[in-house]
This record gives sequence, structure tokens and C-alpha cells, in this order.
Amino acid sequence: MTEPAPTLPALPDADWTRILCVVAHPDDMEYGASAAVAHWTRQGKTVAYLLLTSGEAGMQIPPEEVGPLRAQEQQKACATVGVEQLTILNHPDGMLVYGLDLRLDIARVIREFRPDAVVTANFDVEAYGSFNQADHRVAGLVTVDAIRDADNTWVFRKELAEAGLPKWPTKALLIAGHPQPTHGVPVDQEAVDASVRSLESHEAYLDALPNHPKPAEFIPEILREGGAAMGTKYAVGFRVFDMGGFGGSED
Repeated sequence: MTEPAPTLPALPDADWTRILCVVAHPDDMEYGASAAVAHWTRQGKTVAYLLLTSGEAGMQIPPEEVGPLRAQEQQKACATVGVEQLTILNHPDGMLVYGLDLRLDIARVIREFRPDAVVTANFDVEAYGSFNQADHRVAGLVTVDAIRDADNTWVFRKELAEAGLPKWPTKALLIAGHPQPTHGVPVDQEAVDASVRSLESHEAYLDALPNHPKPAEFIPEILREGGAAMGTKYAVGFRVFDMGGFGGSED
């Protein structure tokens, strides 16, 4: 039987220099997307992580102990894929609420960091074989609007523009973990291994989830699926939206 022809084009990211990843929790970037991050940083691109919470409600020990522990594990995960800038906003884990305060926080970081592209995780209601976690849904939607806020002088005018942060036009939004990717980033074995190590860095969190599959077993499989869609061994798939400079649409 003939194998289907590859259908996923390569992400046109050659001229990008700065990429911001905005997710709800520690470990949210580590389910395959961090392989693309490892690939980008090895190319010389600067990648920063913005976490909206510290994941303090994710383990059955007091949140005041979990927050610092998970932040430490995330810092280790970042180091495995070449990310030096990690910001954690410390909004309440498990209780993220869509609102202007969250939009402002993200828009501020976008104007400060000035990324070519922003990455977030799948925020569909149905995702990953079930209903998506509440914080994931809020994080994705608020990131979409914060990208637009960051490119509008008159939104949060006093807090941003008049505070010395002029508007910034992000070119593209990349959604990781989406079941219908539009573009892919081919990655090599080194990036795959780094992605596995990035999830393994969340040691205490994974120990609290005894039924969680081993990163070395399922991360490469996710990346093989992306590779099959591109005609390469491994790849990370993204659903990409033009935010005003990408040069294409999500179709």
C-alpha cells in the first residue's frame, strides 16, 4: 500500500529572531513543542517562556510548597532547550479568569520582549482526548487578545504606551498540540532528546502522577507523527495564524 504524501509545509521562520511562548503552567511546553524550541535556540533564535501560573495546585502537597518547586523544575526544563528567560506571573493555578488584568500582563511582556511569533498551547474545549483543562482554555484565548492589545496604541494606553512601551506587531500565533496543524518544524534527534529531558525535568510533578507515561516513550512518538506529515523523521506541528505579518493564513 502506498504511503500518503507529506502534506505539512515547513514553517517559514528563517527570518525570525525572537519567539515568546505563553502557557498556563510549568510543563505545558514540554509535550513535544519544546523540541521546536531546542531547534530554534540552536539556530541562534532567542526564545522566552511566559507562564501565567506556577502550577501550585497541581500536586497534593500545600501550594506554597509546590509553586517554588515547580518553578525550579521549569527553570531546569528551560535550560535543557536553551531558554534563558523565564517569567512566571503567579496568577492562581486552576482558577485563571479571562480578564483585562491578564490581557495587560501578557501584552506588557509582548511589548517588552518584541517577539516575531508567539506560541501557545491548544485551547479548544475538546482536546487531548477529553475536555481541555480550564486554565489552558483561558490561557490560549487571552493570548490571542493580548497579541492584538500589544499592537494597539490605544489599548492599555496609560499602562503601556504612556509608560514607555510602544505597540508591537507580532507576526504569527503558533498553536502547539492542535489536531489540525498547518505547518511543521522539522527537528533532529538532538532536539528530540532535549524535549524528552525537558519533560523529565519536572521530576516531582511526574512522581505525583504514577500513571503518567514515560517521556522517553511517548514524546518521540508525537514527534514521529509530525515528521510523517512533513516527510521527515521528526517534526513539531503547529496551527499557525497570521497576526499581520506572517505572509499567509491558517489555511
